[in-house]
Amino acid sequence: MAPVTTELTSGARPGTPTLDEVAVLAGVSRATVSRVVNESPKVSPEAREAVQAAIAQLRYVPNRMARSLVTRRTDTVALVLSEPNTQVFSDPFFASIVHGVSAALVDTELTLVLLTARDAREQQKIARFARQGHVDGVVLMSLHSEDLLPDVLSGAGVPLVLCGRPYDGRSVAYVDADNVGGARVATEHLVGLGRRRVATVTGPTDMIAGVDRYTGWQRATADAGRAVDPALVAHGDFTEAGGEAAMARLLDQAPDLDAVFVASDPMAVGALRALRAAGRRVPEDVAVVGFDDAEVARTCDPPLTTVAQPLDLMTGELVELLRRQIEGVAAPAETRTCPTRLVVRGSA
Repeated sequence: MAPVTTELTSGARPGTPTLDEVAVLAGVSRATVSRVVNESPKVSPEAREAVQAAIAQLRYVPNRMARSLVTRRTDTVALVLSEPNTQVFSDPFFASIVHGVSAALVDTELTLVLLTARDAREQQKIARFARQGHVDGVVLMSLHSEDLLPDVLSGAGVPLVLCGRPYDGRSVAYVDADNVGGARVATEHLVGLGRRRVATVTGPTDMIAGVDRYTGWQRATADAGRAVDPALVAHGDFTEAGGEAAMARLLDQAPDLDAVFVASDPMAVGALRALRAAGRRVPEDVAVVGFDDAEVARTCDPPLTTVAQPLDLMTGELVELLRRQIEGVAAPAETRTCPTRLVVRGSA
């Protein structure tokens, strides 16, 4: 018995409406239906309305693979985080950014994919993935000074926006919070409370947020007429364990400290634990201010005074700048710096 073959138009499955069926029902050509599906402006309003009505009646679903061949678009953007998976899923800041970018894409045709780059090998893999056209654009966050992706992707012409200004000042689109200003206000608040020995736990010095928040502390310290004492500085890594270890070092280096600005809320929670273990009361003995205004800032004991970043605004701007690049209506180096504000609670 000879094999039976079935020819399907437009890659359709049996019973699935085809482009040709939409054209017949709408009374237009197949090419006109294709233009409507691919959002071409070269269609009359009457024809567009007829095609859209036929699509709705037949419940036609466009073949995304065929559409991408015409438009050279995937309708997919990547959010790339250069951190170990453990930190990505435990740090509330990362979770807030992922949620915010996802929310900003809800009313668009774009789908989000989340990629993590734990080392140079994974960065190279992601660079190949993006250069080969699997995504329309990329948002990069949590960048370190040695990361390869900004140079590789911008050099390949991939639409790109950084979450955080670039470490080396290169010309590239980015959205950032006012980290210097926020840290400065936090430190000024501690000085204004009458604290005499205001220490800091910094973020990583290979990340621009860590550098900028340290700069804000330095400037407020100098503005208060005080010398920047190395004994009042301990470097952390934006993790809770790192903040606890850094606070313990500060207590050894400067046992007379009476306040500390901590460059992230998870580190501040670790610092509170170290202070409690050392028998220091917060805020009576040591006032503490964090940075981020994460959920943990409201639930820790005592509730944490902290610097709030406008994450909804930032994630909306990230998506807007990326979409403008994808559509070809934005310069590749548009930037936004969003204001921060101090939220006063029980720790200071």
